[in-house]
Amino acid sequence: MDIIWLGHGSFRIEIEDQILLVDPWLTGNPMLDDAQHEAALAGVTQILVTHGHFDHTQDLKMVAEKTGAPVAGMVELMGYFSARGVENTTGFNKGGTIRCGKVDVTMVPASHSSSVDGDAGPVYMGAEIGFMIKGEGRTIYVSGDTDIMADMDWMGDYHKPDIGILSAGGHFTMDMAGAAYAAKRYFDFKTVIPCHYRTFDALEQSAQVLIDGLPGVDVIEPEVLKPISL
Repeated sequence: MDIIWLGHGSFRIEIEDQILLVDPWLTGNPMLDDAQHEAALAGVTQILVTHGHFDHTQDLKMVAEKTGAPVAGMVELMGYFSARGVENTTGFNKGGTIRCGKVDVTMVPASHSSSVDGDAGPVYMGAEIGFMIKGEGRTIYVSGDTDIMADMDWMGDYHKPDIGILSAGGHFTMDMAGAAYAAKRYFDFKTVIPCHYRTFDALEQSAQVLIDGLPGVDVIEPEVLKPISL
């Protein structure tokens, strides 16, 4: 499989017969040049969304139209975007699993918030979530935006992910120290990829604390559009 960072919390995951796009934020993403958008979207078969914040859904309608790929996420969030012209949405909920070709995607809890901008302020969009993605004999935990939470205990024990894509920038999510603590206490990762960092000055700019906190784990600082082959 290839895991490809698109900057911030956006990823392209090429696994089995699928090209999954997670939380696609292209327009205005400081980490992703306009010239890189075409490569980011090429061949996408499924779009997955963790929550409603602009840096995860701002481009959702545009990306869905350009790729023709179906979109899946929390049922309330999908209902909102379906009513605004996003076609082929699948709303599901925590504990639910959808089949994408040969890949299973299970929705799991996160600890954050979820909203879109409305005329009178934020409109809340159901719960924030993460995903367990299973294929090629591996399980990827995509944390979405989250803090450390007790649910990680059963999630690690039940799903046994060996790859963690963890929000770790601080300010809006757990920071590098928090991500290291969560990974060490609740999971048995072979590989950890930090995200939701380096985008803005308020976020952490280096994953060194995470690297130092997880001896024996392959912590990979991603580079935009450079495949991480696992």
